[in-house]
Amino acid sequence: MNALIPLIPFLPFAGFLINGLFGKKMSKTAVGITGSGALLASFLLSVACFNQVAASGPIHLSLYNFLTVDSLSVNFAFLIDQLSVWMMLIVTGIGFLIHVYSIGYMHDDEGFWKFFAYLNLFIFSMLLLIMGDNFLMLFFGWEGVGLCSYLLIGFWYTNTEYGKAARKAFIMNRIGDLGLLLGIFLIFKTFGTLNFTELFAQLPAIRLEAGVVTLICILLFVGAMGKSAQIPLYTWLPDAMAGPTPVSALIHAATMVTAGVYLVARCNPLYSLSPDAMHVVAFVGLVTSIFAAVIGLRQNDIKKVLAYSTVSQLGLMFIGLGMGAYASAIFHVTTHAFFKALLFLAAGSVIHGMGGEQDIRNMGGLRKAMPVTFWVFLIGTFAISGFPLLSGFFSKDEIFAYTYAHGGKWWWGFAGLGAFFTAIYMCRLLYVTFFGTFRGTDEQKHHLHESPAVMTIPLVVLAVLSVAGGFLNTPHFMHLGSPQWLAHWFSSVIPMAEMHLPESTEWSLMTFTTTLAVAVIGALYFVYARPGNLPVADAAQGGLTRLIANKFYVDEIYDFLFVRPLEKLSKIFHYYVDIQGIDGIVNGIGSGVQRIGAGFRKLQNGNIEYYLFGMVAGVILIMLKMFLP
Repeated sequence: MNALIPLIPFLPFAGFLINGLFGKKMSKTAVGITGSGALLASFLLSVACFNQVAASGPIHLSLYNFLTVDSLSVNFAFLIDQLSVWMMLIVTGIGFLIHVYSIGYMHDDEGFWKFFAYLNLFIFSMLLLIMGDNFLMLFFGWEGVGLCSYLLIGFWYTNTEYGKAARKAFIMNRIGDLGLLLGIFLIFKTFGTLNFTELFAQLPAIRLEAGVVTLICILLFVGAMGKSAQIPLYTWLPDAMAGPTPVSALIHAATMVTAGVYLVARCNPLYSLSPDAMHVVAFVGLVTSIFAAVIGLRQNDIKKVLAYSTVSQLGLMFIGLGMGAYASAIFHVTTHAFFKALLFLAAGSVIHGMGGEQDIRNMGGLRKAMPVTFWVFLIGTFAISGFPLLSGFFSKDEIFAYTYAHGGKWWWGFAGLGAFFTAIYMCRLLYVTFFGTFRGTDEQKHHLHESPAVMTIPLVVLAVLSVAGGFLNTPHFMHLGSPQWLAHWFSSVIPMAEMHLPESTEWSLMTFTTTLAVAVIGALYFVYARPGNLPVADAAQGGLTRLIANKFYVDEIYDFLFVRPLEKLSKIFHYYVDIQGIDGIVNGIGSGVQRIGAGFRKLQNGNIEYYLFGMVAGVILIMLKMFLP
């Protein structure tokens, strides 16, 4: 089996090469089979790796020495342990479903072959990130994911706004990546290694200067903030909706945005040594979770609502990480991959059925025309809202319980506030889109149709996972299935967090949050699902509603504080340094040479008498030089 492990990332890379080099001449069926088949093979090999790790423990595979400079030696090697193999299953499994869905969604696009090449390259980069056994390999995958996100978000590059969205994502991720790179430099300076196993083995015995670990953890977290869209580096993610819907599902569900969560979970031995850094992680996650959820309350673009939902859910994951519940955060990564991929792909099905329309105010009553899409969207909505026994119910409740145990009532209350807003905006999205009366044009109404099977089958599979995924890690006090199975699976890599709460308290917390979620789902049905116009609160755009609808003008503030000053500074440098300075020097030298040449050119006028005069004058000068003292 070990010999086949390199195939897991390199099969998608092979798919990228085949589709990238020859896809233009291949049929769309062949392109789709090549891209999706590569992911299916990687997923099956990941399942085999999972079984081997379960039977005999972690696998370490070193292929060759990648870099040796003085005391720095880095191998191109894979570390397949309980954490990485679980992420491999998520990335390849969800990635395969998204590839299959894309066959139907992108079928009429002229860049079909290019799209699948980019998707395969994206998966290859993500697998390098999670499979690498050292920070350098992680960084290569990290940057590869950033590059592919740029290519995919700006896939329809003829639209200027889409190109700007791709550039924005690329630049904001580079800001975070600088923090990650500095953290890696500091790790090598402090510990003399970039290998995960060697680094974590040193921690129990090594003595460090005060604040060194905290600084390392915060720098790594800056990188995580960029990739996982935490405040203040979150504004790129909603704009990433410019890409095709499968891209939104791939980036926002199981791959790129979860890289930051994976990084912190992987480095849990470091973070456990720095309570201050963990407080920073939890606080940033809490603020992000609430802030993004509030913005989601008044968004009308179906994909933008889901985008801010992703930002909010990532904040919840970082709350879990900051509370030391690393396994719970990865549990929520897993369930989030199920229901958020489902919601994005279902939203794509709605957009496909509506002929490209994304404004929910122009929808309504779609459940009759698109029954499969409606039911899977309902399951995804209820799962993310915390409806009893669905996947989000278990993973979110577990984070809330650890937050209450380690942070106290205030932390738990504010974290729950973000979840409360989540239930509101998701139910609003569901009811406004699928209930009431149709508010679009007659042409859109005539165009309405259910998506083809190649798109609905992945939706059904994800819906099943969204229903059953929570049973991977049920609470011990509920006695359902194998209690905390996933936490036990991670226990050799991620220590199980302690939670000293009486069962009665856990039951009380779960009952309260569940009752609140069900109450919101029921109450909003009467507000939004009725026939007729949208509620007044949605029709009006004044005061606080306008402030929220315009995302608190954060993008405009960033534009005023950073973008415009940089643009003005660049214009100043362009004129005075580039045009007047560099161009002036180069052009001045060129002009000087031309003038000198013009002067010497007069010596070559074609007059033989002038040449004879010059020769005589030269002979006279030579003779004078020879005979005069």
